[in-house]
Amino acid sequence: MTPFPPTAFDRLTRAELLPPVRTLLASLGVRGEPEPFADGSLPVYAVGDLVLKLFPPVHLGELRTERTMLEVLHGRLPIPTPRVVQAGEYDGWGYVLMERLPGVTLKEAWPHLSTEDKAALAPRLGEALAALHGLDDPALAVLGPCDWRAFLTGQRDQAVDHHAATKLDSHWLAQIPAFLDTVDLGEPATVPLHTEFMRDHLMVMPGSWEVTGLFDFEPAMRGAAEYEFVAVGLFVSGGDADFLRRLLLAYGYRPADLGEDFARRCLAYALLHVYSNFRWYLDVLPAPPEPTLDALATTWWGTAG
Repeated sequence: MTPFPPTAFDRLTRAELLPPVRTLLASLGVRGEPEPFADGSLPVYAVGDLVLKLFPPVHLGELRTERTMLEVLHGRLPIPTPRVVQAGEYDGWGYVLMERLPGVTLKEAWPHLSTEDKAALAPRLGEALAALHGLDDPALAVLGPCDWRAFLTGQRDQAVDHHAATKLDSHWLAQIPAFLDTVDLGEPATVPLHTEFMRDHLMVMPGSWEVTGLFDFEPAMRGAAEYEFVAVGLFVSGGDADFLRRLLLAYGYRPADLGEDFARRCLAYALLHVYSNFRWYLDVLPAPPEPTLDALATTWWGTAG
């Protein structure tokens, strides 16, 4: 038996983890040589038509979230999600063995999509998100946070420090408190959220560009639906107003719902997001016409076309 190392996994390469991965797969009765995926925050390996995702001890708490989401969602969304084959703990590490989704990531495909391809894709994604947010299953009670309002308050209290730690320019830092103070997030119902609905986690079939899957559910939460549109605006539409509008109308928004207030709420949630990094966003997304947070909101979440 080759045990998983007790050391922090971020000191190890995915190749260095191959011996214990082979041992784990053998114990599960899976044959084939595992091939590590280069991307992702957690170690993930392809084994034929299966995928093995590992949860090192420091991330073991995320196993329950991933497993629960996959088990609840499978077959209940308009786009496929992986079926869980086996899941559990092994040698102090968690694992989920699941079916492999066909196709390529939307991130890989995006440069090859025409304007018409994108226009056809957007409604499918909006419908999938509406179905996800509409699920009401007792099993999803495991999703945090326990108190959404308290979570937002905590994020608000540390917002400036959080963004300062990412080396965000002082010009932008100085605008954050006043901006957040003027955005009314209301008291929305809480729904199951993927939270990282992005091109990297969506699969499409080359040629037809049919959506063939959504994966990576360990950061899932329960919260306001518009928190989901942080990742959508930043990492799917990326400032493409027409694409975002098509997605949101298919989701269920009315044209009158989409405008400055919506864009400002999305930006507020982006500033409060657990993994927010505006220093990076400003480098890779379209620049606003003016260096203000209001201009940023309409540049990234505007839907005027």
